[in-house]
Amino acid sequence: MLQAFPFPIRTECPPGACVCQRDVLLADADSDTRILRLTREEEKKLLAHIENIASYEDLNKLAERLDSQLGVVLRITPSNNEVRSARGLSIVLADRPGLCRKTRQAVPTAIRRCLDRHPEIIYAILDAHDLLGPN
Repeated sequence: MLQAFPFPIRTECPPGACVCQRDVLLADADSDTRILRLTREEEKKLLAHIENIASYEDLNKLAERLDSQLGVVLRITPSNNEVRSARGLSIVLADRPGLCRKTRQAVPTAIRRCLDRHPEIIYAILDAHDLLGPN
């Protein structure tokens, strides 16, 4: 039986357009449904917030809040090859039931736009992975 929520939840995607498994998540009473709080309006606010991030610390806070409030894990790592721009970073939202395919694409795109405007964040990410640290 589907659960009733005291807060607005994300509307379902058109059939066949998404692989978010929203119905499976709603049918299981013991499932973590925090991700459903990310409605389309809230997603727009999140993307605007991401694009306005100005420091590596803010980016880390955002990743922590995504995990604590929505249960979504954000991973940003340098690729094995040369990193010349934000395109050289691997930006991934961990796959989980209820996370829309479009959201999994939109969040990394917004982060890349932010990193293009603030290359110092890219350097901080590289430094955090010991790529620019002392030898």
